[in-house]
Amino acid sequence: MTFSIWLSLLTICLLGAMSPGPSLAVVAKHSLAGGRTNGIATAWAHAFGIGIYALVTVLGLAVLLHQFPLLFKTITIAGALYLAWMGLNAIRSKGGVVDRLESGQAVSVLTSAKEGLMISLLSPKIAIFFTALFSQFVAIGNELSSKALIIGTPLVVDGLWYTFITILLSNPKLIDSLKMRAQLIDRLSGIVLILLAVRVVITI
Repeated sequence: MTFSIWLSLLTICLLGAMSPGPSLAVVAKHSLAGGRTNGIATAWAHAFGIGIYALVTVLGLAVLLHQFPLLFKTITIAGALYLAWMGLNAIRSKGGVVDRLESGQAVSVLTSAKEGLMISLLSPKIAIFFTALFSQFVAIGNELSSKALIIGTPLVVDGLWYTFITILLSNPKLIDSLKMRAQLIDRLSGIVLILLAVRVVITI
């Protein structure tokens, strides 16, 4: 896998992690209610679940690529359309990232970790996202090192992003800054997702 291809993978993983959803809400809830330790436990348990999803998806798509190439190509096109749909939603968003930051009742670190893991493993959105994301990269990288990058990148990106969210929530000034720029962040993310979707279609 070349550096430019990995950079595309990294960008999509980062934008996927940044998109508002139940995962962000759970990490925010435990960070605000239980403190930084609970937030980090939630973040990396969630990332571990992402790693499991990534492994299963890569193995499944590799089988489809070799045995059902037409079905694999169909999934790749559907994945590109899904990325474009995410991009359009981000462009039309009114700063939904901030709206997902909510507090809750404090719980133990273990409970926070369990909830972080389960929200990643039980989310259908994550399953669809990975199928859309990995279909274009599995066809490129058959080597073991490439597969390790495809699996490891979303895990590390997810853990680091939600760790950043946890730290962010302990600083009210940063939250205010995020609120002022939330709509711009969403629009830029949307444009990047649409461009990546176009790139997938062109390179099929």
